[in-house]
Amino acid sequence: RKMLSRGAGSLVNIASMSGVIANQPQPRAASHVSKAGEIMLTQSLAAEWGSRGVRVNAVSPGYIGTEMTKAGMANEAWRQTWLDMTPMGRVGEPADIAHAVLYLASDAARFATGTNLIVDGGY
Repeated sequence: RKMLSRGAGSLVNIASMSGVIANQPQPRAASHVSKAGEIMLTQSLAAEWGSRGVRVNAVSPGYIGTEMTKAGMANEAWRQTWLDMTPMGRVGEPADIAHAVLYLASDAARFATGTNLIVDGGY
């Protein structure tokens, strides 16, 4: 509300590559649907709020070295599939996502709204 009332601001949602692809081999239907919804919410708010000076974008991480991903990497079948499907051959680091968020929140992205920036090592 404050951004809209002052006519300026930048909102960056954290979605997931799971909103645009179906990850394998683990079952993730609920996650896919919720993240796809978050991406559409981002695009809808960008369309509604752009004329009011508020930009809305999303970052969609791939597999990042967090506790949740580390737990999944303990499953050898999942680990191998994830790494085989990632051209960069590794999981990302939290800083990789932080840099993407910083870009979208900054004036360097002042003409970007409704963007879903996928940061997934090429997955």
